[in-house]
Amino acid sequence: MTAESAGPAESAGRDESQGPAGATGSDREPTQEQSTTIRSWLRDHSELGVCVLLLAIGTLVLTDALTMSVDIAQRGPIGPRTVPFVVGSALLLVAVLLAVDVLRGGRGEAEGGEDVDLDEPADWRTVLLLSGVFLATAVLIGPLGFPIAGALLFWGSAYSLGSRHYDRDPLIAAVLSLATYFLFDNLLGVPLPGGPLMGVV
Repeated sequence: MTAESAGPAESAGRDESQGPAGATGSDREPTQEQSTTIRSWLRDHSELGVCVLLLAIGTLVLTDALTMSVDIAQRGPIGPRTVPFVVGSALLLVAVLLAVDVLRGGRGEAEGGEDVDLDEPADWRTVLLLSGVFLATAVLIGPLGFPIAGALLFWGSAYSLGSRHYDRDPLIAAVLSLATYFLFDNLLGVPLPGGPLMGVV
């Protein structure tokens, strides 16, 4: 009788002393599994980081556009706020659409390696030509105005990158420069230096 009565008591004591330890071990396993599951989910949905970045940039652009002072430069319904507002809204829309696609299981395909020979030296001639064109544009935009300096910029960039169509490139450069000047100066209300062509254009 004594052994039988002591047996359940000892087993109960052992259960009480070992019970919390056993419960703690069982509680740790789900926590580790949950942590592993969360890390795996974040790794599989890493594109959401791009969504957060686009969302932040879009919010910043919209905030800057809405707080912009347009009393001086405003000309008509289209003003300096128009382009930042469109760009910021587009960034927010792309962020939302990309997030939805990622959460639905969409994933971007890994890009194949570019056909670039890393053993070849850098094309310093092109780099120096482009740098010279940009520097010349910055120096000449004041006295010559944007229409002429912009045409030199577009033509010089095309030449630096290898285009040798002397009958076509200057004409395209002039059209792009004049179109850019009219877009910013007349439609967006952003004044650009006109130079000698100020009274003509």
